[in-house]
Amino acid sequence: MKNYLNFEKDIENLENEIEKLKDPYNQDGLTEVDTKKISSTQVEIDERLKDIYSNLDPWQITMVARHEDRPKSKFFIDNLFDDFISLSGDRYYGEDKSVLTGFAKFNGKSVLVIGQEKGEDLDSRIERNFGMMRPEGYRKTIRLMKLADKFNIPIIIFIDTPGAYPGVGAEQRGQAEAIAKSIECSMELKVPTISIIIGEGGSGGAIALASSSKVIMLENAIYSVISPEGCATILWRDPKKTLEAATAMKLSASDLLNLKIIDEIIPEPLGGAHRDKNQILENVKISIEKSFNDFNSLTREEIYNKRKEKFLSIGRSKGFTTGPSKQDSLSLQNNLLDDLLNKFKKYKKYFFVGGLILIAIIGILII
Repeated sequence: MKNYLNFEKDIENLENEIEKLKDPYNQDGLTEVDTKKISSTQVEIDERLKDIYSNLDPWQITMVARHEDRPKSKFFIDNLFDDFISLSGDRYYGEDKSVLTGFAKFNGKSVLVIGQEKGEDLDSRIERNFGMMRPEGYRKTIRLMKLADKFNIPIIIFIDTPGAYPGVGAEQRGQAEAIAKSIECSMELKVPTISIIIGEGGSGGAIALASSSKVIMLENAIYSVISPEGCATILWRDPKKTLEAATAMKLSASDLLNLKIIDEIIPEPLGGAHRDKNQILENVKISIEKSFNDFNSLTREEIYNKRKEKFLSIGRSKGFTTGPSKQDSLSLQNNLLDDLLNKFKKYKKYFFVGGLILIAIIGILII
């Protein structure tokens, strides 16, 4: 059974009509399949889909990114890779089933595959904790990323999470520290790393695995520091203002590409990735192949430096600039307050003498 979003009601009605036309014995008066009517209705569906999906607002994009039928990490792992060997455990606490990890072959080449998995039905979603990783999940990925780096094996990461798990137990076991260590580890790797946001890229739970050489998003995926509902609740005290929040957050793939937060957008089939999983599979495969080709000519040091430079460049046109020595650290551009402070330091003895004279004059006038 297909699931439809609230702005897809016209599509639902048309597709139900096609199903009835394909089975004429369910309707009175029909004795054969009306192929002409089916074709014209399908054309109408395609036109409506094109009209709707070419004009999605940021909140509608969020709903598509969360669609129940959207392909998950397990789908991509099962269909893109050969000889996948699942590896478990962080060697500190235990296993986290919200993230799939293991080595596999991609076009005959060894790769480490990491995928945040939400699950397909209620039971699997509970087992996978709805894709919300715990500290042991991040420590598991750190362990395997370091192993891949040691043997010069590229890393492919599929991101799909509403965020890191905020439970008491996760906090007690060092959730924030695990996320920070994951980011640190990702930045220090000297092998190509490709992160593909296939659905939701929520907060630190996503950033922990998205500090990669190349960050790619599916066309209708989202990537943000907080959910639109959470943002609306904080800023407007109204969780219903999700459209305003989603618009202000610039969480869509097109917005993030313009801001140079991500490197590439993978186009989705008409109506979203869930409508043609074979097509989105092919699109993702082509993107990964292209990305690997970009890294073929680079040394380990060049891969490391290129990643570092990419992330250091984010935001420099929005109030940050490199120092005159062009070192890695960032320095704030001089503003009015900085100028005043610098002038005070330079001429502080004149300010001191002037202050004494002013006090003396005031004293004489009072006497």
